[in-house]
Amino acid sequence: MSGSNFDGLLGLPLLLAVLIFCQRRLHREMQAFFLVVTRSPAAAIVLFSLIFLPGVVLHEGSHFLMAWLLRVRTGRVSLLPQPLPDGKLQLGFVETASTDYFRDAWIGAAPLITGGLALAWIARNRLGMAPIGEHLLAGDFSTVWQGVQALPSAPDFWIWFYLMFAISSTFLPSASDRRAWLPFGLTFALLIGAAVLAGAGNWMMVNLAPVFNRGVWALNAVFAVSLAVSVLLWLPFWLLHRIATRITGFDAA
Repeated sequence: MSGSNFDGLLGLPLLLAVLIFCQRRLHREMQAFFLVVTRSPAAAIVLFSLIFLPGVVLHEGSHFLMAWLLRVRTGRVSLLPQPLPDGKLQLGFVETASTDYFRDAWIGAAPLITGGLALAWIARNRLGMAPIGEHLLAGDFSTVWQGVQALPSAPDFWIWFYLMFAISSTFLPSASDRRAWLPFGLTFALLIGAAVLAGAGNWMMVNLAPVFNRGVWALNAVFAVSLAVSVLLWLPFWLLHRIATRITGFDAA
């Protein structure tokens, strides 16, 4: 087994963990800022959900489309925010009929697939970020910084940056979206194990492992772009929250 065929997996868990942490911190600062400014939890929820509306539409639309493609009946569809008993905020939902875990897993993963593709398309074809990634992998950090500085000069930069922010903040599957991933993953692992025992291990290493690794590296790139967007916006909203607190004398944190 060649480690190079799976080197994309080495940093994926850490990158995902850091992305989730930064997104949660950013969203907390945004919610606190809106609450300080409006002094109304309802108004703060409305403002927060409106910012992410394009991403929510893509997220829930992906669930609906995948369910339709897999011939799974859908029920109510909502794009309205709703506080949950655990204190979290549900920005939308699509009800689907009970089905097998194979189709359930794909329906749950749909926002990650479409959101990842949308982010990759915007980064590559609208903001021209592909050379930045290539120079970053090559360790040419001076060129990377030059490329980052040139990004705002891209046509309609702020529109595409906003869409990247909205999509990257909503494309990760929720806990309910992931409920069928464990049995699906175990079944997939058993099938791989059976294929290896049947003598197909070398063929899979030569033909399938490189494709799998490229897919993981593409996912790493999407997560890295999403993390960069969250980090860039975290400090401004942290400052806005503190400034609003100082002006109003009220803190929602």
